[in-house]
Amino acid sequence: MRLHFKTATSVYRKTLPFVVLRLGIGLLCGLLAVVYFGAIAWFGTRLLESSSISELVAFVGLVLAVGLFVAGWRLFSRYVLYLVKVAHIAVIAHVIETGEVPPNQIRYGKSQVTEHFTEASALFAVDQLVKAVIKQFNGAVVSFSELLSIVPNLQKLVELLGKAITIAASYIDEAIIAHMFCNPEQNRWRSARDGIVLYGKTWKSVLASTLAIVVGLYALAFVLVLALIPVATGLGNLGGLFEVLGWVIALGTALTIYTGFLKPWVKTVVITTFLLESRDIEPDSETMDRVASRSERFRELVGNTPERTDQDSQQAPSPNLVTND
Repeated sequence: MRLHFKTATSVYRKTLPFVVLRLGIGLLCGLLAVVYFGAIAWFGTRLLESSSISELVAFVGLVLAVGLFVAGWRLFSRYVLYLVKVAHIAVIAHVIETGEVPPNQIRYGKSQVTEHFTEASALFAVDQLVKAVIKQFNGAVVSFSELLSIVPNLQKLVELLGKAITIAASYIDEAIIAHMFCNPEQNRWRSARDGIVLYGKTWKSVLASTLAIVVGLYALAFVLVLALIPVATGLGNLGGLFEVLGWVIALGTALTIYTGFLKPWVKTVVITTFLLESRDIEPDSETMDRVASRSERFRELVGNTPERTDQDSQQAPSPNLVTND
């Protein structure tokens, strides 16, 4: 197994503007959420104190406010945060393939997304199907419970590894999207199909390196919490409210570091590993059949893939090979 941590970290540093952008958006959303619910709480409390509304009405209003927030967050996540994430993936793929950073990478990422996916729903549909395929495929080929069933005392370790693999696999669909950006001449369904087939040929390297990172992140998260305990304890000496505030600050800081900086790095490692490991490999019909036998959702994706497109017509694939035209 080859690890590409050094190369991935270099790519990560080169795309820091996107990392900072996503962190800024996340912090802004968190601030707006605090203001929103703070205003709802203040307004509701004032109405209750003045007996303008009953407790039942206040509860119904709170439920509606939460529902409205959740609905708005889902729309914002799908049409803003998601597209920012994909634009970042496009820049990562460009840096890996060319070794160069676009002059204005945020503008470049945005242009790549709008050029290849004129509708956000089209990209989202492909991604959701790819996620389902990866989940089914990994579930079929990775089974620690079967491999270690002869050692019952390792059951807890097996469960922990299973959870780690689930987290690790959640990044792989982003590597498939990166493959699609590296092959812009293909139909998006065909590009996604070939990307999954390439993952079927390289899954051991990609998943093993990602699993190592996830286990490391578990340890790092534990260390971060331990390091921030003195902050919470120090504030706790000032009173119960300050103790709660201290824990909120400690956990919030750890969560910000993890989601703002570590998760984008893990994503970059996964994408880098996949693109480099699959660079000299061609998707073949044998692997495609093997993946199809392990995932019914992959067969659905294949059904969405046109046999030939206008771009493909310039070069016909061989009978037994699915090529990256």
